[in-house]
Amino acid sequence: MSAQDPTQQLRTLKLDGRIVTPADDDWDEARAVWNGMIVRQPAAVLQAASPEDEAAGLEAAQAHSLPLAVRGGGHNVAGNSTVEGGLVLDLGRMNDVGVNPGTRVVTAGGGATLGDLDRGTMGYRTAVPAGVVSTTGVGGLTVGGGMGWLTRAYGLSIDNLLDVHMVTASGDYVHASAQDNHELFWGVRGGGSNFGVVTGFEFQGVPLGPDVFAGGVYYLPDKWKDALHRYAEWSQHIPDELTTIVTWLTPMEHWGFPEHLSGRPVLALTWCWAGRDMSRGEKAVQDLVDSGADMVDTEPKPWLDLQTGADDLFPSGVHAYFKSTYFDDFSDEVIEVLAEHSLKRRSPIAGTDIHQLGGAYGRVAEDATAFGNRDAGFILNVWGVWHDSADDAVEIAWVRDFWDAMQPYARGGHYTNFLGHEDIADLKAQTRESYPPETWERLVALKDEWDPGNLFRLNHNIPPSDG
Repeated sequence: MSAQDPTQQLRTLKLDGRIVTPADDDWDEARAVWNGMIVRQPAAVLQAASPEDEAAGLEAAQAHSLPLAVRGGGHNVAGNSTVEGGLVLDLGRMNDVGVNPGTRVVTAGGGATLGDLDRGTMGYRTAVPAGVVSTTGVGGLTVGGGMGWLTRAYGLSIDNLLDVHMVTASGDYVHASAQDNHELFWGVRGGGSNFGVVTGFEFQGVPLGPDVFAGGVYYLPDKWKDALHRYAEWSQHIPDELTTIVTWLTPMEHWGFPEHLSGRPVLALTWCWAGRDMSRGEKAVQDLVDSGADMVDTEPKPWLDLQTGADDLFPSGVHAYFKSTYFDDFSDEVIEVLAEHSLKRRSPIAGTDIHQLGGAYGRVAEDATAFGNRDAGFILNVWGVWHDSADDAVEIAWVRDFWDAMQPYARGGHYTNFLGHEDIADLKAQTRESYPPETWERLVALKDEWDPGNLFRLNHNIPPSDG
């Protein structure tokens, strides 16, 4: 085999999964990622079906100096789950989910999606705090933090993580928890995919479902500012069981919204109550319900429906670009920026989310995990999503302009799961800005120990000290 053509040797590997190359009929499907703006041609895709497959892929990538991308759900907005001319290690076949009914301990393979996780746990009336789009990979979401509808009640995904099993750059199998390799366990919780390939996760599940009290109130543009002022006051006094997300979006016709809202930009003040007593949740949102909204939704709904409710806004193949920032309060100036820039969006499937933090999220010590900004009040994510490549420049500009306008009121830092595709210099800077200096130093030390050659660099990279 020539050094210029490693794919032939890759095909000779004894695998439980398979190697896919450009010669295969399913190549385009195998190499595709969620963000249609990211189009790359790997040398091969290894569809791993076991930890042994993963180790073989890592060895082959290093033997042939192939850049390596690791793909769980392939949903990373920056496109880090694919690579030009290298090897994609696709974990999608490793998607088993198990539940211990007595302890609610949940195991998930490194290639599981949130949909796999929710479907696997809800039969036990158990959930794992995670994200809000069911096609997202559990792996990437978790090692980056993992926030969603249960954040205030139970914290991030990493706050409910008990154990990880990993394959390292050297091909070793390691286990990390509070008891074993505890420093690595600290770094995995927020430090991203910088230290190895997680083959399996173990979470402490929480009691939930099958139905939850979740809903929202919806406003047309003329009521946005008043509604945000009301929300700002109300949200300061709500119980931890209630997680709220402020969203600007355009309802799709098939969602069944009233005719006067369908196809028009709306502000949605939405919630999910994680407590068992739904009457307490109903009481907690009463002030919003009575606020004169253009539409009110207070019906309990299946958890699985809530967790797939946003999927329509993020279909596979769309073009996407995100930017996030943390802030602490809804001042008059912040409300002005939010209302003005939300109204400027062009794509009907683009929008803005503001996740309310606090509660269990804020009770985790800053140095307990590698995830920062534990004392922040809110996080804004501006999600540019559109279909036509001709709109790339204008849609990206909308996201950046919005983000720039928020910076005078932001507290710094980024949520790495919401970092979009940037040029390399900007990406390096934003990754470093995502961590306090002391955290960064600890993460670099871990990188030096577990991946000194920076094999795992196609991510929000923490380079080794000599790199």
